[in-house]
Amino acid sequence: MIPLYDDNPTRRFPIVTILFIAANVAVFLYIALSASPFQQFVFRYGAVPAFIVQSGVPAHGPVPPGVTVFTAMFMHAGFFHLAGNMLFLWIFGNNVEDIQGRGAFFLFYLVCGVAAAVTHIYSDPFSAVPMVGASGAVSGVLAAYLLAFPRARVYTLFWFIIFVRVIPVPAVLFIGFWFVVQLLNMGSGGSVAWGAHIGGFVAGLLLAPLFRRRY
Repeated sequence: MIPLYDDNPTRRFPIVTILFIAANVAVFLYIALSASPFQQFVFRYGAVPAFIVQSGVPAHGPVPPGVTVFTAMFMHAGFFHLAGNMLFLWIFGNNVEDIQGRGAFFLFYLVCGVAAAVTHIYSDPFSAVPMVGASGAVSGVLAAYLLAFPRARVYTLFWFIIFVRVIPVPAVLFIGFWFVVQLLNMGSGGSVAWGAHIGGFVAGLLLAPLFRRRY
């Protein structure tokens, strides 16, 4: 199921949400148009647990390994990876920014992203596979949205063979189902950092009440 939009209007223009989206798109285009191979960027700016956790490991790029928990948030492995994260960020981020305020939302997003990266790193500290993507930070945004607007309707595209419908789903059901999927896939391996999604979501649940301005 794919969220398309919600019925939750905002009071202010979501400038920070748009800036985050623009930054992610700009980084993706820069890497895509660069003459350097994608793998080179991933190992320089992606969060590699083994490089971060093991003391004495030299920096493999222009930034120290610890800084990659930030830079990895703005990199994506492909167009659909980017598009999915930015769609979720746009639908849910504008409302969270509206209730938190621009400065608080900026900090909240980054802190959730770091918490997601730390969760992933310590779930497999010797992994040499880079983690990239905004999914962890966006997971924190989903948690804040759930706390603030559980009854808001998320218009969602459902399809099954020839059955295709756009159905309004309460946010508590949509986000709850999303979180259950993350839990069920935890430890399944593959290219998705499920632990980062869970870490970002839990961080969002814990931190959102501290950042809220008006619910």
